[in-house]
Amino acid sequence: MTAPAEVVTGIRAVSVPVADQDRALRFYVDRLGFTVLRDVPTPNGRWIELAPGGGDVVVTLDHVTGEVTRGPVAIRFTTDDAAAAHAALTDAGVDTDEILTWPGVPPMFAFRDPDGNAFSLTET
Repeated sequence: MTAPAEVVTGIRAVSVPVADQDRALRFYVDRLGFTVLRDVPTPNGRWIELAPGGGDVVVTLDHVTGEVTRGPVAIRFTTDDAAAAHAALTDAGVDTDEILTWPGVPPMFAFRDPDGNAFSLTET
């Protein structure tokens, strides 16, 4: 049986698993420039919602405990200028890879947060 199309209507947030929410929050705000939308206590840590740039997507920093397992995170963030973003993040101490450039494909590079979650930053 197939569920009706209107059951899933969009994406509210993308969750990133982190071991230390304070450390992760400092990284995403201080190094990547995200804005804190919400930071409230929960029984297992805090509910932290962040916004990258002026985008509509919310990123949450989910506290990972021993009984909770997660798969790999695959988020592609956007930037207006991959070279400038790469230089800025590298200067801020972010673990970045080299910029990839292929004919017909926008420039992009990978970077990692302190928990080892890998992301991509792609030029729009």
